[in-house]
Amino acid sequence: MRNYHRAPNTFVGEVNINVLNLDSALEFYQKVIGFQVLEQTSRKVILTADGKTGLLTLEQPADVLPKEQGKSGLFHFALLLPTRADLADFFRHLDKTGYQFGASDHLVSEALYITDPDGNGIEVYIDRPPAEWTWSNDEVKMVSDPINVESLLTVSGAEWDGLPADTIMGHIHLHVSDLQKAEEFYSKGLGFTVVSHYPQAIFTSTGGYHHHIALNTWQGVGAPTPKKNSVGLNWYTLVFPNEEARAKVIEQLKNLGVSVVSENEFFVTEDPSGNKIQLIV
Repeated sequence: MRNYHRAPNTFVGEVNINVLNLDSALEFYQKVIGFQVLEQTSRKVILTADGKTGLLTLEQPADVLPKEQGKSGLFHFALLLPTRADLADFFRHLDKTGYQFGASDHLVSEALYITDPDGNGIEVYIDRPPAEWTWSNDEVKMVSDPINVESLLTVSGAEWDGLPADTIMGHIHLHVSDLQKAEEFYSKGLGFTVVSHYPQAIFTSTGGYHHHIALNTWQGVGAPTPKKNSVGLNWYTLVFPNEEARAKVIEQLKNLGVSVVSENEFFVTEDPSGNKIQLIV
């Protein structure tokens, strides 16, 4: 199952978001979501599941603004748990906290949805075995049906004790202003394949995954880019299998007229809606 998030595929590695109050956000992400602190300063915290790898970074800009509505940016980031028992344990934990959450069966996956105190969307999910996914004309079938809670809770699990060490960043779902421009950027530029269409949304991946990056215009066609200091997405990383794969993508982006800037050991670009991406190996 984890082969979709390792070489030779390209996948999302880490997400960085702004929050209104770092202390309050940290309490939520530790007690409700189950992260550990990897590194911390007065205005930034890097969070981890395994004690070694940063998955989510929280930042509090000095002049931070609340989340802006009707803008492009983060719809949700998605944490992929190792097993269905882990999802059942997390469900029970959320139920005990009393924190409001939703749940969906997407056929390819089972997912729980929760929003942090600042309005940042979070999905926590498990994949069904790929042999159970249904493909037709190179597209995978996905729906948003109610989850079978009774079935989920029959899974024998353990007392919830935070995110399992093998938790990874499974995918990211973004609001964009123009779906056609976004599709050109993510397919012809970044090299992702469109694997599913949904009303006003597309799902893209590498290596035959159901999706590493989803894109929608649910905030409205032409949705403007939010201010840099507002709550929401700062950037996310795309992890390439090697230098050659990254160099190929950089050339493709430049051929589309997209700016790619070198910063330290990685390169930075933005999609047409202003979503910032770090290209790393």
